Amino acid sequence: MPATPDPADALDRLRLIRTEGIGPVTYRRLLERYLTPAAALDAVPQLARAGGRPAPPVVSTREAAAHEIEQTRRLGGRLLFLGTPGYPPLLALLDDAPPCLAVLGDPALLSASAVAMVGGRNASSNGQRIAEALAGDLARSVVVVSGLARGIDTAAHVGAMRTGRTVAAVAGGLDQPYPEENVALQNQIVANGAVVTEAPFGTAPQARHFPRRNRIIAGLSLGVVVVEAALRSGSLITARIAQEAGREVFAVPGSPLDPRARGGNDLIRQGALMAETAEDVLGTLPAFPTAVPHGMVAEQPQEAPLTPPDAPAIPPDARQTVLALLSAAPTAVDDLVRRCQLSPSAVAAVLLELELAGRVEALPGGCVTLLAAAL
Repeated sequence: MPATPDPADALDRLRLIRTEGIGPVTYRRLLERYLTPAAALDAVPQLARAGGRPAPPVVSTREAAAHEIEQTRRLGGRLLFLGTPGYPPLLALLDDAPPCLAVLGDPALLSASAVAMVGGRNASSNGQRIAEALAGDLARSVVVVSGLARGIDTAAHVGAMRTGRTVAAVAGGLDQPYPEENVALQNQIVANGAVVTEAPFGTAPQARHFPRRNRIIAGLSLGVVVVEAALRSGSLITARIAQEAGREVFAVPGSPLDPRARGGNDLIRQGALMAETAEDVLGTLPAFPTAVPHGMVAEQPQEAPLTPPDAPAIPPDARQTVLALLSAAPTAVDDLVRRCQLSPSAVAAVLLELELAGRVEALPGGCVTLLAAAL
């Protein structure tokens, strides 16, 4: 079992990610600069003020964080934090990896070799039968990850539990099962596998939460299998995230007459591997993400130095220089550094201030965008 995190450190980490204006990318940048969550929490008000925010952001209280931890514990769950032992190593490789995961069931399954299976909620009977059989065959060798939605996800979980283990990534809090007809299925998965979310306890799932859930599905897995996805299906978001993260993408071919199969068929045309059997998937599944060196996956978090490095000097007009180069379209930070003629450390410091002031948003892939309120 992984070592239990220090309670005070866990409390500070949860407070930091629950603080207003701090998302996964900003959280990571704060810890890279300040090394400990306690130091980052102390710095947040000053950074936001320097970025132009008139009032300090609302910082989560110790009482609120302790209450969330206790609620999760009472439900039988636990929290895993990015950068601490027990956090899923493949998921940690994403630029916007969730800083905190809430888990019911066996958390070790999140670090096991896994294949995701996703598809449409309005799947055909044949599509669900294929997904159930394929997941059952895959689960003999790997953990099967899906999203607990109707249709293909449900079939994948049911099939996997017949022969092995499964993980369900959900969009709401652990105490908010969705959809209602899958409450019993979620309980079965908790007993035989794991359910995971980044949503705070008590969060009811909403449409905006599902793309975030999709990146967890992709990030936990070495490959993603798409079964019956329409051209605008959310399953294609999962496939895109997987591809960008160096994971293998597979698709089960379907009838060209069925609009529910067009997304998967289009993936094959774009280079996804065709999958009809478990052997098609397992035979080409990489041992590690193709875009990541072997050593990175096995790395364990290292103990941070005792004192953070000195903050970089920021010229007086640096913030306005950076803001003038940004727009609503994503801008690569590397390109920003070249154009503004500031040091990379100064640009990073300015962007951190502007993010906490709510003027820019950090995106995965080393990009930033100017928020509407700052235009």
